[in-house]
Amino acid sequence: MKTVAFTSAAVNYLPKVRLLCESLRKYHPEFEIVLALPDRRSADVAFDPALIDEVVAVEDLDIPDRGRWIYFHAIVELATAIKPFVLKTLLDRPDVERVLYFDPDMVLFSRLDDLLATLDSGAVALTPHQIVPETGLEAIKDNEICSLKHGIFNLGFVGVRAVPEGKRFAAWWADRIYHYCVADICGGLFTDQKWVDFAPVFFEDVRILKEPRFNVATWNLTTRTLAGNADQGFTVDGKPLGFYHFTGFDSGAHQVMASKNAPGNASVQALVDWYRETTRFDDQDPASQVRWAFGTYSDGTPVELAHRRIYRQRPDLQAAYPEPFEAAGHSLLYWMRHQGPLEYPDAFPKKAAG
Repeated sequence: MKTVAFTSAAVNYLPKVRLLCESLRKYHPEFEIVLALPDRRSADVAFDPALIDEVVAVEDLDIPDRGRWIYFHAIVELATAIKPFVLKTLLDRPDVERVLYFDPDMVLFSRLDDLLATLDSGAVALTPHQIVPETGLEAIKDNEICSLKHGIFNLGFVGVRAVPEGKRFAAWWADRIYHYCVADICGGLFTDQKWVDFAPVFFEDVRILKEPRFNVATWNLTTRTLAGNADQGFTVDGKPLGFYHFTGFDSGAHQVMASKNAPGNASVQALVDWYRETTRFDDQDPASQVRWAFGTYSDGTPVELAHRRIYRQRPDLQAAYPEPFEAAGHSLLYWMRHQGPLEYPDAFPKKAAG
């Protein structure tokens, strides 16, 4: 029986995926590594078999009305929406004992045997954004209130055992995500994440991982002490750093929040600098230049987010245009260009003359 670790990312994020997979191979060579691909395989990009054992693309998954469902989602939404479906697929394999999901912008820094032992005492393992209360008003606003909006648990990690309760959790999560995986904080949703706030209530044997060395990130650096360096290794509250979440790195948000939440901590800055140095050539990787397959119509016109939102809420359009990416003739794109602005003027602002 084996453990499968998987992540979900489009082809253009493959450089970050490789770094995660290298760390998985280093610390857990016994794991099978799977890439869930919310994209199409690219003939121009090779998936290194030394790092990735299997690629499961969205079009390989048994998802009802898959083509229209894909169109509903922006890239981050689709990358998260396929997670429970891949989880279900892997858990149903007879030789799989447990499945672990890691976000592609995570890196392991030590073995996770204690995490696996905790998971093995239950069915599902989750990491909260925070494990102890904040003490300052600014940190409460930045971190605790942010978690109230985005979800108590960070779904950059989830572990599930192939036991009946674990499979029941995966099926429930997939059902909710099939219908409601959108980034709409004002509407009470943040892709796949907020749903799992229900997990400890709806399911038995849910293990909440309160070990500070797991899923360390800017949102919990105020209450955890990171020490060490890249050469000698990093620790968290005196224990080896398990895995770190470099969320928001490319936008610069990670550096801003790391400096705010751990001011003057040379080890935090060393970790951020290590990741920046390690990923500095990512934008030169051919994979990073591959466009997302579901980001455009068949003629190359970008699919605007407003188009996805309107199509999602209009069963009549879904019935009239069952192939939403097709641009030829009287297509969904034609409707969006001509009828859409009439029915949804706020979603289609007029372009300034000039």
